[in-house]
Amino acid sequence: MNIFSLHSPLEIAVSLLPVFVFLAALIFLDTFKLLRLRSVLISILFGMAGAVCAHLVSLIPAQNYHLLAPVVEESLKALYLIYLIKEKRIGFMVDGAIHGFAIGAGFSLVENLLYLDTLTSQNILLWVIRGFGTAMMHGGVTAIAGIITYHLSSRLKSFRFTVVVPGLLAAMILHAIYNLFILPPVVSTVILMVALPVLIMIIFQKSEESTRAWLGAGFDMDVDLLEMILSGNLPDTRLGNYFRSLQQHFPGEIIADMLCLLRIHLELSVRAKGILLMREQGFTIEPAEDVRANFQEMYYLQKNIGRTGYLAVAPLLHRSNRDLWQIHMLHNQ
Repeated sequence: MNIFSLHSPLEIAVSLLPVFVFLAALIFLDTFKLLRLRSVLISILFGMAGAVCAHLVSLIPAQNYHLLAPVVEESLKALYLIYLIKEKRIGFMVDGAIHGFAIGAGFSLVENLLYLDTLTSQNILLWVIRGFGTAMMHGGVTAIAGIITYHLSSRLKSFRFTVVVPGLLAAMILHAIYNLFILPPVVSTVILMVALPVLIMIIFQKSEESTRAWLGAGFDMDVDLLEMILSGNLPDTRLGNYFRSLQQHFPGEIIADMLCLLRIHLELSVRAKGILLMREQGFTIEPAEDVRANFQEMYYLQKNIGRTGYLAVAPLLHRSNRDLWQIHMLHNQ
């Protein structure tokens, strides 16, 4: 059955458009332009794929899918979000919110199109409540899951799946409460329309304050360390003492490669932070042509010094979620 032949473009737009307008506003308000449009579109596509999978699960006979929906749907929506956090593709709390909302938007797009085929009422208010309310719910709870999961994972040096549980449970519980219709649908929709933007704006403000603090302190430290290496004034420093201690375990050429690796890593880190600082001021800065060559040399040096050598120099490299993210961001510009 063709849903587009049964319903007017206005009905379909009312069901789908508002949540994407809100998503576009989130991206526009991102001062540092941390996410590229392509990455947001990919999240939307994964959300759509999750909705298709959830619909197939709902077709399985002998089950009460209404009770299972919060668990099934939030688990499916969380899969790509977990991947992004685990692989350090998310560097800031606001990233988790935008990716989560984009996944929920994609999910609601497919779900609402499927649901249109079951509605017979021509009441436009019903389309607003069903389309806008449910879409905001899907986007909002997945954004909350992304915020909680990133916040917990950022405190750890290595990803653990236990950090996923609190955010996923929060999304499931909020989804289940929405499905129970404790409040009239109109009231639930109004609450979502008011509460979600306020919550997201608070997250934006906290994230940007944290980003500015990280950029300021990190940029100065990286520049100082890079200048120290380039000037050759290492012998009388703690860094020089550390490399002298490594000479007892590694040959001279490996020590030289370690220093080169640290230098390239710092150069890329300074460049990435510089790009973010310029973006905050409204400038569009593209990475220089030699960035790709720098990454190729960095990978070569990592391979050349070996796993043991890399572990020895790793304490000097940036290993936090944000520091790893900025290298990934620069690599994929």
